[in-house]
Amino acid sequence: MAREPQGGRGRRDRDESPEFADRLVAINRVSKTVKGGKRFGFAALVVVGDQKGRVGFGKGKAKEVPEAIRKATEQAKRGMIRVPLREGRTLHHDETGRWGAGKVMMRTAPQGTGIIAGGPMRAVFEMLGVQDVVAKSNGSQNPYNMIRATMDALKKQQSPRMVAQRRGKKVADILHKEDAPKPEAAEA
Repeated sequence: MAREPQGGRGRRDRDESPEFADRLVAINRVSKTVKGGKRFGFAALVVVGDQKGRVGFGKGKAKEVPEAIRKATEQAKRGMIRVPLREGRTLHHDETGRWGAGKVMMRTAPQGTGIIAGGPMRAVFEMLGVQDVVAKSNGSQNPYNMIRATMDALKKQQSPRMVAQRRGKKVADILHKEDAPKPEAAEA
């Protein structure tokens, strides 16, 4: 008659959701010199996302690598943000982001372009579910600053629906219509 362990208040079932993918961006070994020698520790930077418009990042420090990754993943899941995507594949508009000395520039891209971004920014876009984007990192190459600058730019993303709601208009009034005839042409 062995009892099955229960997950407390049900948090374990919610927390370990299989729909999240994670990507290890950077791992850093740090050492502290003490009387008996050196003590090593590890810092991990992880990006987590559902590849449908939600993404988060976290960092964790521990004496062993797996524990640092676990801590970073938990922190990333707690700090996820939702980003509106156009057609579920690219950004709605061009944006720049900044964090410290890290500066990033992101541009929308036509279908089939792919993710043109380097290092930590690529991990964020892949976990977010973006398929077509052109991005450039200027300034700091530190992965922590690059990810924070990328997240800063993603937080500024707004869909036409959000803009229309804020202005009290309809989405059709906000969007630029290229196919609509010009008023001068209609009168002539």
